[in-house]
Amino acid sequence: MDKLNIGIVGLRFGSTVIEEMLKGEGGRRFRIHAVCDIDASKMKACARKYGAKPYGSLESLLADPEVQVIGLFTPPAGRAELIDRIISSGRDVMTTKPFELDPQKALDILKKANRLKRVVHLNSPSPLWHDTLRYIQAWREKYNLGIPVGCRSDIWVNYHEQPDGGWYDNPEQCPAAPIFRLGIYIINDIVRLFGPAEQVAVMCSRLITERPTADNSQLSLRFRNGAIANIFGSFCVDDSQRYKSPMILNFQHGTIYGNVLPKRDGEPSRLLLVTKDRASGERVTEEVEVIGDSGAYQWDALDRAVRGRQANDDEYIQDIVEGIKIIQAMSKSDKTGRIVQIGDNE
Repeated sequence: MDKLNIGIVGLRFGSTVIEEMLKGEGGRRFRIHAVCDIDASKMKACARKYGAKPYGSLESLLADPEVQVIGLFTPPAGRAELIDRIISSGRDVMTTKPFELDPQKALDILKKANRLKRVVHLNSPSPLWHDTLRYIQAWREKYNLGIPVGCRSDIWVNYHEQPDGGWYDNPEQCPAAPIFRLGIYIINDIVRLFGPAEQVAVMCSRLITERPTADNSQLSLRFRNGAIANIFGSFCVDDSQRYKSPMILNFQHGTIYGNVLPKRDGEPSRLLLVTKDRASGERVTEEVEVIGDSGAYQWDALDRAVRGRQANDDEYIQDIVEGIKIIQAMSKSDKTGRIVQIGDNE
């Protein structure tokens, strides 16, 4: 099978994506045909390294008739407009979280992509549910766990970042930074399990990093179905566990634990279900190892969708938009210090 020609736009992060892509399924399905960045030195260096065509603007890249797919890894502000230009040129898109800052713009561009029969995927939420979500959903059905009740999920890492004038330093573009940059994966996963949220509250502080944005954040969510979730994100924890992400998920008739205890690098993630037999009252447990995680780029799914002209389904579009609604409300809560109702962003 011939590889599809992909052009990578935004090399500050896109160069990292290229490295990961070439080591896995993406490298077997896509050819790095072109790279694009307004930073000429970065663009030329990447072009030499990967044997790709160099472009200094999106317009010049889209004028290349050999480019079939675009990998868009620019900052989230204004991304819907960039995707509009890409899909209008007849190309498909892989991009990164967070998809956009404005939920209506996100919805409009995703609907337009479907009308144009173009594919738009991102890494979170991914087009296909990853292993952890699939196991959780299977247990819900197998053991009749009942309604969702609550979730506590964290993500922490040790960063010593310095301000550089980029979007990470802008509270408008990067609200509650640890949640916006890392906790977004958790938000998108919980939306798939709990459905749409209705209320959002956030609390932040700055402890260690020198950026003007927060490095320690906590987000509380109330969902329409009554479930409550709490997400803690921090750049300030140096305990040898990089990107540690424990989770406790409560349902009416059971609790699921994920990565609560420490594990060594390279060890698989584990999920543990605790429930009980309704007839006898005896405890029932089940434990599994899971591979893959939230945030992985599903290059194989993109390849199949592009070749088969498989548009995004309505459920995937809604998952993307609901996560952005939470981010928008989180930004308002961060600025006002108040609980924000989803949709109340005037």
